[in-house]
Amino acid sequence: MRHSNGIRRAALATTAVTAVAAAVTGILPGTAMAASTTTSTPPPACPASALQVSAWQAAHRPVGTGTGAAVVQFTNVSRKTCVLKGHPTVAGAGNGSPAHNTPLKVTPTGRAATVTVRPHGKAWVKLTFVQVQGEADGYCVSGKDPVAYPTMVIGLPRSGKHQVALNDGWWAECDNKVTATPVSAVKPS
Repeated sequence: MRHSNGIRRAALATTAVTAVAAAVTGILPGTAMAASTTTSTPPPACPASALQVSAWQAAHRPVGTGTGAAVVQFTNVSRKTCVLKGHPTVAGAGNGSPAHNTPLKVTPTGRAATVTVRPHGKAWVKLTFVQVQGEADGYCVSGKDPVAYPTMVIGLPRSGKHQVALNDGWWAECDNKVTATPVSAVKPS
C-alpha cells in the first residue's frame, strides 16, 4: 500500500507543476504549443528626407591648418525609427552645388554595423582628410594644391546624399582623399 501512495503523491506533484506551468505560459495541459508565426520586421533604411545633417571640425585631428577631421551628424527628423549602415561617400561641392562635385577617394576604416535611429536620435561618421600645412594659402606635402569647398556631399548607402557645410568654416583638404568611419551610434571626437 505504501508503494502506491508514493506513486499517487508523485503523480499529484507532477500535475500541480504542470498546472502552474500552464498558468504561467497560458498553454492548457494536453495542447501542443504552436510555433510563433509573427516575426519582428527590422526598420527600413532611413530615407534622405528623414535625415538632418550637420558637421563640425573634430576635436582630435591631424596637425595642420586645414579641416583635418570632421564629425558628421545624422539626426532622424521623421516620426519613424529607421536604420543607417555603411561607410559614406564624400565629394567636395564646387561652387556650393552637388551637381559640380569632386568625388574624394574614400578609405573605409572599421566594420560597418546597422545603427537603429529612433525619432530625434542621432548617428555619426568621422572623416579624416589629408591635412593642409602652413599658413595663408597653405600647401600639400604631396606637392598638389590644397582645395577648399564651401560644402561637402556626404552619401550613405540606401539613405541618399546630403549637402552639408561645416559649422565653422570651409572644408580644406589635400589630395582629394579621406578616411571614413562607418556610421556609428557612438559620437566620435
